[in-house]
Amino acid sequence: MEHGLNLAVVVAIASGLVLWSVVAERLERWNITAPIVFVAVGLLLANGPTRLVDVRLGGPGIAELAEITLAVVLFGDAARVSLADVRHDLGLPSRLLFIGLPLTMLLGTVAARLLFPSLSWWVCAVIGAAVAPTDAALGAAIVNDERVPARIRRVLNVESGLNDGIVTPFVKFFIVAAVIGTSLETESEGGALAELAIGVAGGAAIGALGGWLMSRARAAGIGAKSYRKVGVTALAILSYAALVEIGGNGFVAAFVAGLAYGAVTTDERDESLEFTHQSAELMSVIVWFFFGAVMVPTLQDASWQEVLFAVGALTVVRMVPVAVALLGTGFDAATVGVLGWFGPRGLASVVFALLALEGLEPADAQRAVTIITATVLMSVVAHGVSAGPIAARYGATVRSAR
Repeated sequence: MEHGLNLAVVVAIASGLVLWSVVAERLERWNITAPIVFVAVGLLLANGPTRLVDVRLGGPGIAELAEITLAVVLFGDAARVSLADVRHDLGLPSRLLFIGLPLTMLLGTVAARLLFPSLSWWVCAVIGAAVAPTDAALGAAIVNDERVPARIRRVLNVESGLNDGIVTPFVKFFIVAAVIGTSLETESEGGALAELAIGVAGGAAIGALGGWLMSRARAAGIGAKSYRKVGVTALAILSYAALVEIGGNGFVAAFVAGLAYGAVTTDERDESLEFTHQSAELMSVIVWFFFGAVMVPTLQDASWQEVLFAVGALTVVRMVPVAVALLGTGFDAATVGVLGWFGPRGLASVVFALLALEGLEPADAQRAVTIITATVLMSVVAHGVSAGPIAARYGATVRSAR
């Protein structure tokens, strides 16, 4: 029976992918994205009168799939970024990561506490941190639109690539603190910094060495072209899994590995990343299917507070810190607004919600998952629908960011 249920899930996802491949171009013209579609498919096929598959929240493998998917996405996005351009514009993502991100976590925590006073400050901190990192993939239309200044697209990409890893130790710290009621016996600040440092060093080493080996093999004619593409995806997974295994930050490692790989394989970079990009898209829609199937149904117990928190998280909680972080840069209001609005909450927040589900007390975990789910669902729809039109309008008019 269990085997049959698993096959039913495979049939559901595969059928959805086939149908999406047929109608995707038309739907995307209407700003209906793959995440929107697969969240809806998961919700419909795993719940209510249209239920055809049995998938449960906290089921085996869902959290691991989400984590690996995020790692592959981070690697692929980073590998397309020019390291020279990143060095040139390092000040902008640094502002967003080291001024904007902490302020976003702080405001998110305060907002959660105000709206959900029954939750402890530590649980509110879990929620505030979980909805802080961004997911550039949900705003792909603006990140990929060449009418938008490359500098803005690059800043959004680098920010979303690194903030997941920066937030991870905070989420873990807050979860443990929420359970034991104190900051004692939790990961120290030095431990978190060490985890980040190991992730950076290990990711750079794996990405650079892997890219160098593949480039040498290509030059010597000893590597099969098809397997070289597969090897790049394997390198993305390796950078995450290996660093987690030795105590490093896997998400930071995956992004840094992508940067390093792209830096040493400039000539064939776009071609070799084709399979990685396709793999990331496939894995992402599977995660969105499970999100719709098992997390969105938690919203049946949601109140107006969850909705208000989600609206605030995507607007004031994100946009005010971004505006503060960008003071003195000379950007016009339109640019600051675009950078503030395009902070979609996606795969990273889903991963953190699953971590909260596993780590918090059941009642707190359920509430946290519901709040995070409301924020992510609203982001999937709002950012998916708005990315195309805003990219077209902004790209045609902006001048200050070029």
